[in-house]
Amino acid sequence: MGLLRFSYRSEILSLHTNITVTLPSEELTYYPLTDIKREEGVAARRKWEYRDGMKFQTVYLLHGGGDDDTCVVRKSNIERYAEENCVMTVTAQANDSFFMDTQYGYKYFTFLTEELPKVIQTMFPSSPKREDNFVAGVAMGGNGSLALGLKRPDLYAACVDLSGGIGCSVDTDAFIDEVRTLKMERLQSTFGNPDKLRDGQYDLGGYARRAVENGTKLPDIYIAVGENDFIRDVVRKDRDALISSGIPIHYEEVKGYTHDWNFWDPYLKKALSEWLPLKREPIYLQG
Repeated sequence: MGLLRFSYRSEILSLHTNITVTLPSEELTYYPLTDIKREEGVAARRKWEYRDGMKFQTVYLLHGGGDDDTCVVRKSNIERYAEENCVMTVTAQANDSFFMDTQYGYKYFTFLTEELPKVIQTMFPSSPKREDNFVAGVAMGGNGSLALGLKRPDLYAACVDLSGGIGCSVDTDAFIDEVRTLKMERLQSTFGNPDKLRDGQYDLGGYARRAVENGTKLPDIYIAVGENDFIRDVVRKDRDALISSGIPIHYEEVKGYTHDWNFWDPYLKKALSEWLPLKREPIYLQG
């Protein structure tokens, strides 16, 4: 797997930021396929040629609270899972913004949904088609994944929410109450006055209802949480609110797991290996 950390100045954020990218490379070859020699007794592995115009499906991975763009790669086996499924991954540094355009000025949602895809699809071999792009996240990133999928359904074919709880919620009343009562300065500084949240830019319940009313094509939604996770009941509220809105979802509540990488790692594997509609091969746009 190719791995790089890309640092550049974001115009939307007006600051230098970091992005961690993984690229499938183990099964690519610059040799003509007919010239590749196999060692006796070694099973032939799949190989694809480097070609002009080659693209990959892309999973945007959103990190958890307190983490940075490197944590998903460092704390999970996502490199191996992405290589096995021939998909590239992108994780942007979003600090503790809940992946939203914050009231304190930084527009992370706009960065993630407008500037970042343009940068990635221009500078890296990432397919621009909706069917080839997905978003997944853990903890705070799970909420972010759900938010990106509901607010920008034109960008992603599927979204995966693993243990998403604190932050934007599809249950509007629960979300407003959380911002009003939970003693977490990051919530109030990000979302602002709780009395102005209903039907605003942070109200995922409003986006869900309008999507159903307008017949908007939404991404496939996958949600999973550990049965012993402290955030489980909040995740259940998201599940119930989506179902009540008439939005189909795939939901799993897993016995024996809490809010940590022991749960997120195997479920990132499951997302890539089973849930997401991956082609598991390069996309050749030319030749």
